[in-house]
Amino acid sequence: MLPPIMDVMHNPIAHALSSLTLGDPATLENITMFPLVGKSPAEQEPSYLTLDEALARSTTEITEVSEQGSVPELRVVNKAAQPVFILDGEELLGAKQNRVVNLTILVAAASTLNIPVSLVEAGRWRARSRGFTAAPRTQYTAGRAMRMAQVTESIRTDGKRRSDQSEVWANISAKSERLGASSATGAMEEIFAVHSDFTDRCVQRLGAVEGQCGALFLINGQVMGFDLFDRAPTLRSLLPKLVRSVAVEALDRPADGRSAALQGCQASARQFLAVVAATKPHVTPAVGLGEDYRLVAPGFAGAALVHEGAAVHVSAFTLE
Repeated sequence: MLPPIMDVMHNPIAHALSSLTLGDPATLENITMFPLVGKSPAEQEPSYLTLDEALARSTTEITEVSEQGSVPELRVVNKAAQPVFILDGEELLGAKQNRVVNLTILVAAASTLNIPVSLVEAGRWRARSRGFTAAPRTQYTAGRAMRMAQVTESIRTDGKRRSDQSEVWANISAKSERLGASSATGAMEEIFAVHSDFTDRCVQRLGAVEGQCGALFLINGQVMGFDLFDRAPTLRSLLPKLVRSVAVEALDRPADGRSAALQGCQASARQFLAVVAATKPHVTPAVGLGEDYRLVAPGFAGAALVHEGAAVHVSAFTLE
């Protein structure tokens, strides 16, 4: 159990982290995953649908905001009687250009909402479908970290939720070149397509355990970051997307031949969670339901979506 670092009753992020235990790690090559296991209420069904569930039921659609489209935003129409949970970094495929979502969003039931996004395909601005589908992955880990820090800075300086689009494209281009996955349109999806055998193997090996509501990942013994959800079913639904994100990052960080001791990995994981819990958040109204909590501290970027006083999702990543 993590020790309470501050007044957890007045900080939903610290409160969520204080109730966790670290499960037994699972490893594959240079990746280590520590399950973040919550208390028994974590197994209750969430009051929202994940984006994949909502799209499968055809109760929600995501489109360009107009015929012409708008680079930094998309439109979500939720016809369901439940809110829809959209995860920071989820990749959306189709329409005029592939995007990733800039922050975690809870779209209210029976509502329409414009959401902030970043482009992850530099060479296409033509429609290949009317609406978007959800990819089986999130943006790779280092890209999520960089974009999260940029969005936080945007919120703090001008109240918007935008990334540095040129840096996002440059980061994808560099990683694509390193991993031998260049495409005609500079699409991030090509990286995952080229290396799908490895990412799928990681998904099979790094599965969820009972009560797991989050996952903290290390590569070569170094903490990459974590995602924590309010419910274990949400984690089980989204874990394959997170694992693929980390798997691509692991390919870009080859093992140096030195295996990190498990005890050292566990200590690093606990220390990272403690630092996140102790960081004072910057709070603004969320896009959609709830409040957007942003964490700013040397060495990492963090964020949380809080609704009705509880953290629905918390994530934090080591910055390079």
